[in-house]
Amino acid sequence: MLMTIVGIYTLYVAISIYTSVMQIGYVNIAKRKTPVLLGASDFLKAGNYTVAKEKLSIVNTFVDYFIFLAWIDFGIRFLEHQFFMLENEVMKNIAIVMGFVVINYLISLPFTYYEKFVIDSEYGFNKSTVGQWVKDTLISFVMMILFGSLVVWGIYEIMTNLELWWLWSFLFIFCVVIAINMLYPTFRAMFFDKVKPLEDEELDSEIKRLMDATGFVSSGVFVSDASKRDSRLNAYFGGFGKTKRVVLFDTLLEKLSTKELLAVLGHELGHFAHGDIYKNIALVGAMLFAMFAIFGNLPDSLYMELGLPKEPYVVMILLMLFMPVLGFIMMPIMGVISRHNEYEADKMGSELGGPAGAIELANALQKLVTENKSFPLSHPIYIFFHYTHPPVIERLKELGVDIGYVDESGLQGKCDADIE
Repeated sequence: MLMTIVGIYTLYVAISIYTSVMQIGYVNIAKRKTPVLLGASDFLKAGNYTVAKEKLSIVNTFVDYFIFLAWIDFGIRFLEHQFFMLENEVMKNIAIVMGFVVINYLISLPFTYYEKFVIDSEYGFNKSTVGQWVKDTLISFVMMILFGSLVVWGIYEIMTNLELWWLWSFLFIFCVVIAINMLYPTFRAMFFDKVKPLEDEELDSEIKRLMDATGFVSSGVFVSDASKRDSRLNAYFGGFGKTKRVVLFDTLLEKLSTKELLAVLGHELGHFAHGDIYKNIALVGAMLFAMFAIFGNLPDSLYMELGLPKEPYVVMILLMLFMPVLGFIMMPIMGVISRHNEYEADKMGSELGGPAGAIELANALQKLVTENKSFPLSHPIYIFFHYTHPPVIERLKELGVDIGYVDESGLQGKCDADIE
């Protein structure tokens, strides 16, 4: 059983690296050909940026693989030994699981730093200082410890007191996911970004007109000072019920015209009108259910092979170790559904924008590609495993914009800069 699990994880790593290698090879060739959507220098720069990010991803995947093997071989037993003196079983389980989380978090920090202060800085995205990054990292770390410990405690109590603990644990975590979606805008405004109400009364009125047209009830339209950290364009709709709010990055207001911005927000409201957020939550729920069902019914022989007791902390660590594998398996399914939803949201966004709505949305998409340095072409296998949005060239075609690009090899265009 142990060899089967290691084999599955190894296959996941191999496929992940293979898709990255194919992407790097394709982009390295495509970036030297006729530019698409971007000027020649920006096209080459976007290609180089994509390759740099993908190379870092490969290194990260290799490190994660060896860390996984280390956890399976001796890491869990090492943590168990560090806290075996704790007499309180609740505290012991929380300490071991959070020790696992903290060690993985610390291992990931050099990659996060390198991406932000080497790659993103080289290509002009990073606007943050090291001091700001350290502050953000410490806040995230403290929140992870506090909320993570509460979640571990909750699962421990369920596992030790209820039959079918895996089902109740799934429901508990699913509720946590929903709560995070509700509270995310508030926590982000409290600890990371300075958020203030939109001051442009005319734009605010136009946005509210769009919200009224789709039945979207919001607590307000806000602007985030995201430019102090990053130059990329973005916005997000967060929360449920009365907690819903629209948050625009100040970079988005600077780069898009009013009509383009309204077309983008119309697209996002299209997601709301079609219930896409609930569909996405349902998909996440299905993935969590499958994960808990599998790891709630692992045979005792696996724990014997690992040389570990079938304790709550071991089950939780194994579940977290394999969460990326199931996510990778689910991604193509979620991608197909998500890409369909994006086309439908584009359609509504163009309709809400009036007679010129399709043109304005197309212009906005092209600006997002330019400003976010998104390389507009990608290998089909990479699209299959990683894309939640359709290739931007295909989206433009659906909006009636033909840029004259002929795909002779079957390879597609992309836009990974879309508003989430």
